[in-house]
Amino acid sequence: MIVLLIYPKSEKDDLSDRETALFDELLQSLAEAKAIARGEAPASRRIRVTTPDAKAVREQIGLSQSAFAQLLQVSVKTLQNWEQHRRNPTGPAAALLKIVAAAPDVALKTLRG
Repeated sequence: MIVLLIYPKSEKDDLSDRETALFDELLQSLAEAKAIARGEAPASRRIRVTTPDAKAVREQIGLSQSAFAQLLQVSVKTLQNWEQHRRNPTGPAAALLKIVAAAPDVALKTLRG
């Protein structure tokens, strides 16, 4: 829910030129967002976040689910959820999977201590 405050004319007249410009930009942004949400305008940019495929990474380095889960310090159940795409790794876990996929020898050497 978006709450838009519209100033009475007397209060808006008291705004500085900078504040008025910012207010007008905000109104324009809201109008653009509304058009994008309705499919009437394309988004100016799209960001696609890809999560690593945990099963492919695990198979790439040849570890069992149990060994790989222990290496990543997650439960086997968590790893299984990632591998079956019921959940996606996020944050540090996703970053660690990317590192293991990109440089498995270095990652394994470092993680095993």
